[in-house]
Amino acid sequence: MTGISRTTGTDGHVELNPRRWWALGAMVASMLVLGFDMTILNVALPTMAEQLGASTGEQQWMADAYIVVFAALMLPAGLLGDRFGRRAMLITGLGIFLAGSVVGTLATDVGPVIGARAVMGIGAAFVMPLALAVLPSLFPEEERGKAVALVTAASALGMPLGPIIGGWLLDHFWWGSVFLINVPMVAIGVLACAFLLPETRDPSSPSVDAVSTVLTVAGLGALTYGIIEAPVRGWGDPLVVGGLVLSVLLLAGLVARERRAARPMLDLRLLAHRPFLLNTLVATLVMFVLSGLLFLLPPYLQAVLGHDAFGTGLRLLPLIGGLVVAAKASQPLVERFGARAVICAGLVVLAFAALLGTRTTADSGYGFTALWLTIAGAGFGFAMMPAMTAAIGALPRDRAGSGSGLLMTVRQVGGAIGIALLGSLLASVFADRLDTGRLPAELADRAGESVVAAKVIAQRLGDPALAASADAGYVHGMVVVLLVCAGAALVTAALAAWLLPRRAADAGVASPVVHA
Repeated sequence: MTGISRTTGTDGHVELNPRRWWALGAMVASMLVLGFDMTILNVALPTMAEQLGASTGEQQWMADAYIVVFAALMLPAGLLGDRFGRRAMLITGLGIFLAGSVVGTLATDVGPVIGARAVMGIGAAFVMPLALAVLPSLFPEEERGKAVALVTAASALGMPLGPIIGGWLLDHFWWGSVFLINVPMVAIGVLACAFLLPETRDPSSPSVDAVSTVLTVAGLGALTYGIIEAPVRGWGDPLVVGGLVLSVLLLAGLVARERRAARPMLDLRLLAHRPFLLNTLVATLVMFVLSGLLFLLPPYLQAVLGHDAFGTGLRLLPLIGGLVVAAKASQPLVERFGARAVICAGLVVLAFAALLGTRTTADSGYGFTALWLTIAGAGFGFAMMPAMTAAIGALPRDRAGSGSGLLMTVRQVGGAIGIALLGSLLASVFADRLDTGRLPAELADRAGESVVAAKVIAQRLGDPALAASADAGYVHGMVVVLLVCAGAALVTAALAAWLLPRRAADAGVASPVVHA
């Protein structure tokens, strides 16, 4: 199909239309927003916890509402674009994201913020797959690689920019500015897509299964609810147990339904390819740990070490910097030693960094934290990128598209569970270690909700012992989380070394394809 990438002159000569680069610029801006919205809220959570009185569980919901909905709806949103028009659905997604950002800007309580993040997740689920899907109609084959690289680079660049932009905004404006910044950028994206993009469809794509979509959203939501609420209510609480049991039943129903479908929306049969399955699990584990760390580090840097929001964003750069550098350096190493060796080495480096991080104390200071964060970032990069490339390379070429969608979905689910599970573990350990024996029951409960709440109460009462107990309790919780991360990384490294083929060719599959 011919889009705006080519025009035909009166002499029959086909010329490229320069408007395609303006359209690409709009999509790059939109993907940049999606990228930094994955991390921009993390640095704002301590401020929002103080000003809105949000507990650790509510902070987890504010972070996870976006990711859970994003992960659950990414595949059905892409299929809706294929069938009903990619431009129309892309504009719809940007509009939904814009609406969620406006609600977040105006919110004055925790509930509306969580709702706004969920609405933004719906919009992001449309934008992410469709921004890539429209590129073939915009660019000829010789330019398509450059266009894909720019769009994917914008999404990747957003992650390290998020904490920095969020920190600067919080130091100069109110916390709602982390939502407001989305409004002009997304509005420009909507206008550019409306006027510059051609409409394309693929009527032969699988139809959207409404039942499977509901099972996915409800199952992930129930799982997240059970994990987040457990530290507050207790693991034996009927609501927690009911949420976890319901999630198992719903997700089992999803698996059974998708396995019976002639053209499944979520092709779980791809997991029968062992190299794909194992590499997907590696990428998911890395996302699990990375998302968990990005959730627990800002309160440590702000509430325990005393840095402001912008300083916190800057101090997260060693983690992201190590990840970016290692991701770029991984390909030559894969070509020389094979993906298995690089993935295993990355996981071992990650485990070492986590174990080094367990030596952190409330008096360690930032220098030691920067050291183990840099090493952890390198471990993330060396493990994640080869695993993602090897996962898609393990599939037949005619199933690379569906495999890519499944990989991205499962990876995002790993991120959501990382925030929920590691955040809940941290909250539970912190509440157990916090010394609130001298406080009235109401204040004791309030202080146990988060380190920010405990420090605010300690400052209000002039109680340095409570403040010291809060710092020590939070750091101890962080140490326990890092021990879990180290153990998970080592177990995954052992499984990868045992079960992954030494080279891609050993699996008897196609060589890796470029994956966004």
